Amino acid sequence: MSTMPELGAMSLKKISTSRLGSALPVLLALAAIWIYFGLTEPAFLSPRNFYYLFMQSSVVGTLAVGITIVLLIGDIDLSVAATSGVCAAILAVLTTNLGIPAPISCLAALSAGVCVGIFQGAMSALVGIPSFVVTLAGLLGFQGLMLKILGIHGAINVRDPFVRGITTTTLPTELGWAAAALCIAAFSWMVWYNRQKRRRLSLENNPWASDLTKVGFFVVFAISVVATLNSYRGVPLVVVILLGLTALLGWLTTSTPFGRALYAVGGNAESARRAGISLKGVKIAAFGIVGFMAATGGIVGASRYASVSFNAFAGGPLLLEAIGAAVIGGTSLFGGRGSVWNAILGALVIGSLGNGLDLSGAGAADKLMFSGGILLLAVSIDALSRRGRIQSRA
Repeated sequence: MSTMPELGAMSLKKISTSRLGSALPVLLALAAIWIYFGLTEPAFLSPRNFYYLFMQSSVVGTLAVGITIVLLIGDIDLSVAATSGVCAAILAVLTTNLGIPAPISCLAALSAGVCVGIFQGAMSALVGIPSFVVTLAGLLGFQGLMLKILGIHGAINVRDPFVRGITTTTLPTELGWAAAALCIAAFSWMVWYNRQKRRRLSLENNPWASDLTKVGFFVVFAISVVATLNSYRGVPLVVVILLGLTALLGWLTTSTPFGRALYAVGGNAESARRAGISLKGVKIAAFGIVGFMAATGGIVGASRYASVSFNAFAGGPLLLEAIGAAVIGGTSLFGGRGSVWNAILGALVIGSLGNGLDLSGAGAADKLMFSGGILLLAVSIDALSRRGRIQSRA
């Protein structure tokens, strides 16, 4: 008969190998960062700082979610930040210089992002150029295009109320709590539905401890976040938009044939091809989604900064932070493993680290070194876990 410690160890092992386990390292990293800076910098855990932390992480989070889609198929997009800057520049020119209504300008920017993504995906899928080379050329070319669009000054102010409202609008207290209740209900239903679906298909389910832990953590996290944000200004609209887009892509990647094709192509492209999956179609669609999310990040950035400049998008660390957030969130650089939700957590890790170092008076050099160290650690864990899976199959 198993003893209680043995049962506890078995349950812990099952939890760590379940879907919760994929997010466990990044959750622990986030908790460690919050605890450390909460003890060393009292202002870090203030509602005001958390409000601006979520706002600061919105652009990186949006791009990281898009990057995750293309990483799932084992490809990379090095032009995502430059594409975001081009779309933001298009938005700025249309609204500020030409006086076109902001909703139409946003649609134009989103369309441009999708077109850029599809073009790069087609160059890689149809012509056969590695995505690294295609998007590296895009990185350089779109940086120049952004400068051309912005003109001699290299920056355009964005004062349109519609655009600015994306990041300046907050939900009333009641709507914030209603949104939290809706998210908790939706998440709980999703967990229950997945259990029922796997049981109907005679598949092994996650242990109840794993699913209950997952739901319990989500409930505590959602209530804590909404309570903290409501005590300052309220839940920012941009957070709701980002979570909505992430939920849509989360459903797309986990509950649709296209999502299964993404994981199949990333896991083994040849096997996916023999199973009848269109490798070219999947790649083009994945890059189209990345282009859409890049454009969305450009719109959010233009709203947040109230201007569009080269340094804010293409000239800064935005690209590395977006890729780093996806990798820190557990998305494999080798393809076939990852989650768009974990990319949000990865963006919070990078944002929290930068925010805490800013409060402690650290310089840019310290922030870059810390971020690089965390990214290297995440990639090392990914490589070691992949090696372990290969050895276990042998």
